[in-house]
Amino acid sequence: MPKVLRPHITSDPAVCGGSPIIAGTRFSVRIVVGYILRLGLTPEELQADFPHLSLAAIYDALSYYYDNREEVDAEIKANDELSAQAEAHRTSS
Repeated sequence: MPKVLRPHITSDPAVCGGSPIIAGTRFSVRIVVGYILRLGLTPEELQADFPHLSLAAIYDALSYYYDNREEVDAEIKANDELSAQAEAHRTSS
């Protein structure tokens, strides 16, 4: 059963490994942070690219991030490391 973390943010061990996601989607807070804080998209641009996400949900994801920055940053770092390992393995084969 999903745990409600914010009005638009849930966590369920059966969905995306329990990462906080926008409710009703598989779009994680980590992905929202990546698009907005790393790539420089505005919330409005992200919503235009992914119209199934409401602006309220996107801003809720950002709010969750700023309240839980250490946790989400650790998840981002772990994902980046896993991606780098996968890329290194792919290019060495």
